[in-house]
This record gives sequence, C-alpha cells and structure tokens, in this order.
Amino acid sequence: MKILLDANISWKLTKVLGSIFGKCDHVDLVGLSVPADDIDIWTYAKTNEYIIITKDSDFVDLLELKGFPPKVVLLKTGNNSSTALTELLIAMKPNIEDFESSAFELLEIFNV
Repeated sequence: MKILLDANISWKLTKVLGSIFGKCDHVDLVGLSVPADDIDIWTYAKTNEYIIITKDSDFVDLLELKGFPPKVVLLKTGNNSSTALTELLIAMKPNIEDFESSAFELLEIFNV
C-alpha cells in the first residue's frame, strides 16, 4: 500500500507509517511545489498510485469532479498531536486496507 500525506499532516509521520503501511510519503517531500496545489497533489497521487490521507475536504470535491483514482482518506479528527494521529491511523490500518481493495473512493475517519 502506498499512502501520501497531505500538507496538513506532519511529515514526521512518514517514517513510522511507512513501516506500518509499506510506503508513506509527504506532499512536501516528493518534488511538488511547497505549498502544493490540491490538483497537483491529486495528479501526483493518481500517477504514482497513492491513497491520499488528508484533513482537507477539498479532496472530496475533487472526487466528485474527477472520480478516482486516487482514493482519499479524510480525517475528521480536529487538532490532534502527531502521536495521536499516528496511533489512530495504525488502529485503522485494517479499515484502510479494506478500503484500498474496495469499490469505494472515500473513507472518512473520525475520532473515537
């Protein structure tokens, strides 16, 4: 599985999440402009077969406009520490894996 973290998620999560999910990159570290436009992130993720993980609902609009791929995981968690966000994503790994192979284009994750 390949996940791409949006700019609103710390790049510091890439190492830990990469060891859990297989491959994890951050939009600020893959050669896109900083800050990258949402459409550039979308195109990069589609071309390179990533699932986008974001807190930005603009990606839902892109799904409605362009369809998928890429798939989008939308975090509706408010302000969390990087540690809390990492723990949540690790706990949700089975759901994200199921989502990856499903016919769905959007997975929303809420605080529990």
